Amino acid sequence: MCQPDGYAKITDRSKDVIISGGENISSLEVEEVLYRHAAVLTAAVVAKPDPRWQEVPCAFIELKEGMTASEAEIMEFCREHLARFKVPKDVVITEIPKTSTGKLQKFVLREWAKERATGGFN
Repeated sequence: MCQPDGYAKITDRSKDVIISGGENISSLEVEEVLYRHAAVLTAAVVAKPDPRWQEVPCAFIELKEGMTASEAEIMEFCREHLARFKVPKDVVITEIPKTSTGKLQKFVLREWAKERATGGFN
C-alpha cells in the first residue's frame, strides 16, 4: 500500500509477527529454523494466546515419511538456534491443513492454537 509520503507500507504479513512480552518474534524466522531439522517436512508457526506473555510461538510440525521426532526434541533444536524468547512454547506434531493448491491454512492453525490455550485441541 503506497503512503502519501511515497513509502510503501506492507500490511499483509502483520499476523506473521508474534508479540511476546513486548518482544517481536517473526514466525518466518522460527519456521526457517524448524525447516533445518532433518525430520521436518512442513512447519508453521502462529501466535498462541498466553496470560503472562500476551502471545507465545506455537509450532505445528508435519514430519517426513519414516522420520520421528518428539515435541521436546524439536524445542531443544530451536533452543540451539534461536534466542530463548523465540523458541516455541508449544509444539504440535500433526498433519497441517492445506488448500487444494498446497498453501498452508494458517487461519486454521491460529484457531487450533487458541483452542490449545484454553485446553481444547490436543
